Amino acid sequence: MLLVKWTLEPLRRQISHHRFNLRGINYDTEYLLNRENAPAIEANIRQRKGVGDIRLIHELNEQLHMVDESQAEHHSIAGRLQSEMEKIPNRTHPDVASYGNVPKLMKRYNQPYDTDCRKYYEFGDMCKKMNFYRMENLGNFTGHRSYYLTDELAELEHALITYTIQRLLKQNFRLISVPDILPAGIIESCGMNTSGDRNQVYKVKHERETLCLSGTSEMALAGYFAGQLLRTKQVPLRLAAVSRCFRAESSALHEEKGIYRVHQFTKVEMFAICAPDQSASMLDEFQELEVSLFDELGLPFKVLDMPASELGAPAYRKYDIEAWMPGRAMYGEISSCSDCTDFQSRRLGIRIEPPLQFAHTVNGTACAVPRMLIALLENFQNEDHTVSVPVPLRKYISGKHRLCRRKVLPELKLTKRLQQEDVMGFTSKL
Repeated sequence: MLLVKWTLEPLRRQISHHRFNLRGINYDTEYLLNRENAPAIEANIRQRKGVGDIRLIHELNEQLHMVDESQAEHHSIAGRLQSEMEKIPNRTHPDVASYGNVPKLMKRYNQPYDTDCRKYYEFGDMCKKMNFYRMENLGNFTGHRSYYLTDELAELEHALITYTIQRLLKQNFRLISVPDILPAGIIESCGMNTSGDRNQVYKVKHERETLCLSGTSEMALAGYFAGQLLRTKQVPLRLAAVSRCFRAESSALHEEKGIYRVHQFTKVEMFAICAPDQSASMLDEFQELEVSLFDELGLPFKVLDMPASELGAPAYRKYDIEAWMPGRAMYGEISSCSDCTDFQSRRLGIRIEPPLQFAHTVNGTACAVPRMLIALLENFQNEDHTVSVPVPLRKYISGKHRLCRRKVLPELKLTKRLQQEDVMGFTSKL
């Protein structure tokens, strides 16, 4: 009953081949095309706010079997069937399905700072006081929601990255430097839509194929293994990458202003390829590692097991970590990790043997720089407008214990403006 046939020959690819070569997509047709599963699939789509239509898929499958393969109509129906199956999200962990639309609180770490005792400034206000970054007046230069980090704030960014990478290397992660420009097929195989008016992907004009700016290095890491057959003894593979991430999304919410939600940022990503019976424990390992990274910095945060309505199409289960941001008086997401089971590997052709089966993939954010900078500056600011540097980061920022206000040259003003100020100052004295 399988619609898409996949050769069982090893799909090995030489690393010297720079072009990704997807042989085809092997959806779980045994599950999807079984009419007895339709009610469960429909319920899952509703819970996850998906757009798939399993009834249409079954109708197209019946039509396909009534048309001879040699007819052009067969090819057309097969293409529609493929497109419709692509819309079906991953299954959902049974525990998560019972949460409704509310995440389950797993645990809190470190006591949040009391905003009633003293004033805490938002990240943007602190940076202005310390002359550490620029986000204003960039619309006609680098575009909306772009930014510059300068001096000690830029040093803090690199300290966070180095701190995170050093921890991952100690946990036997393999560090890979990845490309930022990827074929649309790789991004879509990882579960992110690249077409339509409401997608989050930037496209790059290219004469031969559709290329996109990567939204996360997870996609490039997954694409690195596209079409490969791994030995079971090789997994789990723990991979890490530092990359720029590009998102076309935007927000008008006050609490998401500044660098909380921007069009490009730096992120340290974790990614694992493992056997089907390893992905649940690998997800727990990623979550525990994220908790350890943030706990050692002293950040107040909480771990949430997210409901089905908050899961992206690839995720079977997802944990979010939200840090307390006293300047905003809110918890904001700084990290997440997801078990994608075989959703991505079926689309990318990543398999393991023996026995011959599709691998599972797990991903997690070890450090999303803008959100981490917000959490650090809002939690560790002092009343004299300095910022205390957490102990684990100090050796990566030249031993500095505090970030202090950077002195700048006097603001340049037009002669006409100075004359106006002189007049106003003289008038106020009268």
